Amino acid sequence: MVLRWKIFNTDWMFMDEYYESNKRRWNELVAIHAKSAEYDLDGFLAGKSSLHQVELDALGDVSGKSLLHLQCHFGLDTISWSQLGAKATGVDFSVTGIEFAQELAKRMGTDTRFICSNIYDLPQVLDEQFDIVFTSFGVLCWLGDIEAWGRIIANYLKPGGLFLIVEGHPILWVFDDEHPTDLKIKYSYWHTKEPMRWDTDGTYVETKIKLKHTVTYEWQHTISDVLNSLIASGLIILEVKEYPFIPWKPYPIAKKDETGNWRLDGDPIPLCWSVKASKP
Repeated sequence: MVLRWKIFNTDWMFMDEYYESNKRRWNELVAIHAKSAEYDLDGFLAGKSSLHQVELDALGDVSGKSLLHLQCHFGLDTISWSQLGAKATGVDFSVTGIEFAQELAKRMGTDTRFICSNIYDLPQVLDEQFDIVFTSFGVLCWLGDIEAWGRIIANYLKPGGLFLIVEGHPILWVFDDEHPTDLKIKYSYWHTKEPMRWDTDGTYVETKIKLKHTVTYEWQHTISDVLNSLIASGLIILEVKEYPFIPWKPYPIAKKDETGNWRLDGDPIPLCWSVKASKP
C-alpha cells in the first residue's frame, strides 16, 4: 500500500523560495544543456546510451522491470533504461525538462513515462510501486530534507525492490572552487538546515550563454546522512562503494583515463560513490 502525502509533509513546505529559485534555473538550463557537447544529444538520438558503466553494472538486467527515475532532468537516462527493457518512469520538477523528455521519448520510439513533480510532492500525483528506484549524479544537493527523501524511496519500492544511487562523492564539495588546482578546504563537509546560496550566470557545460536565473540554493549531505535516511525508512543496505573516478571533470587538474572517466593523480580521494539498498 503506497503511503499518503501526510507522511511526507515536512519542513520542505517552508522552502518555497529555495525551490522556486532552483526550478526557474533548471527550466532555463534545459535548452542550454540539450545543445551542449557534454550531453551529446546527436549521439543519443543516434543510439548512444547516456548511462555509465557503474550504473549498468549495479543494476544488471532490467528487462521487464518497472523503474522509477527521480530527478531525471530531460530524461536521457530514463529513456536509456527503457531501451534496455525497463518500464521506466522519469520524474523532475522542471516542466521544461519534462516536456522535452516527452518529445525525446517520442522521437526515440520508447514508451517512457514522464511526470513533472518535485519529489516531495510526488505522492500527490503518483500512487504505485516499482521494482527499481534509481537516481544519479547531481541530485542530492537539491534536497532540503534527506530524511523525507529516504521515506519517498521506500514508499515507491515494491517489497523486494532495489534502490540505486550513484552520485558525486560529498568530499568533492569541500574544496575552494575559486582556487581549484590547490584543493584547499573551504566549505564544511557537514549538512546544515539552511542551504548555501550561489549566484552565477554559468553552468557545468561549456556555453557562451549567460543565464538570467543566476541564484540557486544547495545542501550538503554526508555519506552517513544518506545511509541513515535509507536505514530509517526501513531499507536494507546491500552495498556501498567508493570510486577514484567520475564521468565528468571535477577539477582542472583531473585527467581523463582510458575508460573516459576523470581521476586525480595517485587517486588520493574518492570522486563518486554508490549505494544499493532493498526493501524487505
